[in-house]
Amino acid sequence: MTETNDSGRVRGGGGRRRKPAAKRRKAPILIAGAAVVLVLGGAGLGYVYLKLDGNIQGVDINAQLGAERPENVDNGSMDILVLGSDSRSGDNAAYGKDEGGARSDTAMVVHVYEGHKKASVVSIPRDTLVDRPACTDGQGGTAAGERRAMFNTAYEVGGPACAVKTVEAMSGIRMDHYIEVDFTGFRKLIDELGGVEITTTQAIKDDKSHLDLAPGTHTLDGEQSLGLVRTRKSVGDGSDLGRIQLQQAFMKAFIDQVKDVGVFTNPAKLLDLADAATKAITPDSELDSVQELMGFAKGLSGIGAQNVHMITLPVEYDPRDPNRVVPLEAESRQVWTALKGDLPIPASATKDAATGKADGVVR
Repeated sequence: MTETNDSGRVRGGGGRRRKPAAKRRKAPILIAGAAVVLVLGGAGLGYVYLKLDGNIQGVDINAQLGAERPENVDNGSMDILVLGSDSRSGDNAAYGKDEGGARSDTAMVVHVYEGHKKASVVSIPRDTLVDRPACTDGQGGTAAGERRAMFNTAYEVGGPACAVKTVEAMSGIRMDHYIEVDFTGFRKLIDELGGVEITTTQAIKDDKSHLDLAPGTHTLDGEQSLGLVRTRKSVGDGSDLGRIQLQQAFMKAFIDQVKDVGVFTNPAKLLDLADAATKAITPDSELDSVQELMGFAKGLSGIGAQNVHMITLPVEYDPRDPNRVVPLEAESRQVWTALKGDLPIPASATKDAATGKADGVVR
């Protein structure tokens, strides 16, 4: 049965806008909800609920942001901000030195269209210069706004709520959900899947991400997969735009791998996958239980990988700093206007955008 919270938003049934992270054929990172749905669909054991519920720690985005947000349009669509955190604390320290705060290494706005049969994904380059709004810092204080701030500093200064607020300020679209995936959880999740098969059309060697791949077909384990989605200097023009193209190609391969892993016939694999998935994510407080993730996932089960359209936010290299990018104003407005109206993103929006020149390196 569907239920609503005090603000009238649908919970549990996948009705209003929710994150594409569930079932086995969803948009990027959807695996978390996917694994949970598969497990709970096949085994109604109480201890499974308790075990997986104990893995999930949510964050109350709504309470931190308050009422000053874009209108909560109830048109059957749903928008989710998915972040990959590059925190260097704890187990993640193996991936680099902690320089004082976590940043969002990967950011994707996932728009699920009315009817929940297709989705569009907009990757936001972490090096994008934006006007970051003032935010609560998550500890009772306030982080001042800043003009021409790198997009990924929003997470650094104000955590998940500030990242959501920054995206909402950029897009004019209210985010219905938030899901964060960390380095270590991502690596373990891929290992539980048995790896992801990709094909490289050229050699990729990156000392910083510890990746060394010859041209050809490879089954990447968790460590290699993490290296691939973090690689930038050795592909295309060495920018974050090239890395985004690798990430998008990897996610398509990942979706196919989830379909083929055979979890329905292997309950032990199913539970291990769900355990790893729920440990890998930090969702918003409306998805912080197995029951809520399950309802969310079931509402998205009709989306196939072939119905997910991925783009990068239209940007150009900043004339004042070639190591940064700035949104193409008119083209970015086309993207956000289309999603706000629950319409397909027009091809003209990305026609003249910078690409990073890494298209086709991985397939």
